[in-house]
Parts: sequence; C-alpha cells; structure tokens
Amino acid sequence: MNAFINRIGTATPPHDVHAAFVAFASAGLAEGKQRSVFDRMAERSGITHRYSHMAPGNLAAGEIDTGGFYRPGAFPSTATRMAAYETQALTLALTAIDRLHLNPSEISHLIVASCTGFSAPGLDLQLTASLGLRPDVARTIIGFMGCSAAVPALRAADQAVRADPTARVLVINIELCSLHMRETEDVESALASMLFGDGCSAALVSADPCGIALGDFRSLILPDSADLITWAIGDHGFIMHLSGQVPGRIASALRADAHGLMRGQPPTSYQFWAVHGGGRTVLDAVEIGLDLPPTALRFSRGVLRDHGNMSSATIMFVLARMLADATPGPGMAMAFGPGMVAETFRFNLLAP
Repeated sequence: MNAFINRIGTATPPHDVHAAFVAFASAGLAEGKQRSVFDRMAERSGITHRYSHMAPGNLAAGEIDTGGFYRPGAFPSTATRMAAYETQALTLALTAIDRLHLNPSEISHLIVASCTGFSAPGLDLQLTASLGLRPDVARTIIGFMGCSAAVPALRAADQAVRADPTARVLVINIELCSLHMRETEDVESALASMLFGDGCSAALVSADPCGIALGDFRSLILPDSADLITWAIGDHGFIMHLSGQVPGRIASALRADAHGLMRGQPPTSYQFWAVHGGGRTVLDAVEIGLDLPPTALRFSRGVLRDHGNMSSATIMFVLARMLADATPGPGMAMAFGPGMVAETFRFNLLAP
C-alpha cells in the first residue's frame, strides 16, 4: 500500500518585507566591517522576497512596521508574539487549505507542524472548528522540530494511510518566522534572521494514486553537531543560532554518506531534488556534496528566491512547484534541522 501527496496548496501573507528588513538590520549594525559584511551577504543570499502579515513602516521615521508591533527599543514579549501567532496562523492556514478544494467531511486525520508558535487549544482544534471537520478526526501536532519538520509530518501521514487505506490526511506546515525578529548588533544574528519568511502549506495525503508517490523515509542525526542549529525560547521571541559550519558539515556528510542517506544509489538515480532551502550556502553544500548539475536544485533555489526560508513549509513549496511542472520521474527530498538532523524520503512524481 502506497501513500500519495495528491495536492498541495500554499499561501504567504500579503506584505513583502525583505528589502525593508535588510535596510533595518543593516542600519542597526556598526558602520564599517560588520555592516559591509552584512550588506555583501544580503546581496549574495539568493533571496529577493520574504513575506509577513506586518506591513513595513517608514524606517526613516523610526517606524519598523505600520502597526507598531515592533518598536525600536521596545520589541514585544514572547507572550505578545504568541497572541499574534494564535490569530495569524489560523488565517494563513485557512488560505492554504482553501486552495486544496477539500471536502472537509472526508478528512480522517489532521497533522499540524510548526515551530514558530504555541497555543492550547491549538491550531489543530481551531482548524477542526473552522473547517467543520469530524469530531473524531485524529489530530497530531509536530512541534519545535524546526526546518526539517515537514518530513516527519509526511511520514506520519504515510503511516496513517498504510495502516488504513481509506484514510485521508490533511497535513499543515505553518510558520510565522517574522514574529521572532530581534534587535541585534551582532552580524551573525542579523544574517540568520535575514533568511526567514512566513508561509503555509496544506497537503492532502491518501491512497489515491495521483500526485506524488511517497517512498521510504530515513533520518540521520549528524554526530557532534547539536550546537550548530539551535532554536530556543527567549523572553522576547524565539532565538535562532545558525552556525557557519552547517554547510560544510552537510557537504561532508553527503560526500561520505556513511549512513546511507542515498540508499546505496548514485545521485544520477534521481531526476528531482526537493531540498529544503535553508539558505543559498545550504543548497550549494548539497550540490557540491552530491556533485549535482547546476540545474538539479532549480525548484529549491526558486522557492528560496521568491519566499526565503519558511522553515518547515519550505520543502512543501518546492514539492508544490514540482507538481505544477507536471514532469514525471523519481526524486529525493531532503531537509535539515536542529539536532543537527537530516530528514529524507524518496518519491516518484506521477504523470498527470
């Protein structure tokens, strides 16, 4: 029994904030080396757009966003950010779900993955009520697993369908990264924040043989790497640490492949590569580590360019583009997250 991603709906908030954030973050750094490093890396990031529900303000007048959520010298508490998550996550998730054209009464399982907000009752119950899902819908929350969480979410959906061929699983990946912006004079922190934007994906997984056939899943915890990617809860939002060593560790792990992430197959066995765009250097590391041709990661680079890193939702945006391209063939999906972990699965794009 195979499980299939039948359809994927995606959504981003209305406001493109990338250029405004780059200007804000650059102005907060000391003139000279720090600012020039940030400006140079921003230009080379491969990112053109990132989105938020907050509209950029007039930076010259000291206004970061038009609603005053972020005020210079008085950034909001974590509680205030979580209150915003509780309303904005539901709005964005419903937009993505609407693009699936579902029959809510058919949904047997609901899986929600997010690492940028918490509430209880949570988004799973909010969606159940808003969509009119069955009261016996099987709900699962996958929380705080970072950028790699979409793969465990799909693995849980795959297991549900394999256990019950009548199951119809709604999988949500929702991230509001813009709620965790910080005032900082540290160039490394500013560069990490520059990568992230908001986005949501909604996917229908079932035994219906159309869309993307899910293959085997495999995880790997890279040894001696726990401090390379961290995501901690602070008093003023969640705090990201992204070490400059991450791309090198990814490239070396893939080059050696001592733990068999490639399943004993050469990279040429896969026509498609759905790689989480953690940043341009992460995609470069995968390309170098596996000796892939320059076009292999075109879908991932396109999503990074157009949306930035949307944490767990990113790889689903990549898969959505592949579905829209409608070219059949075998593929490999890969995402990296705190731990440091690599989450992978094989898939097969079916002819429409």
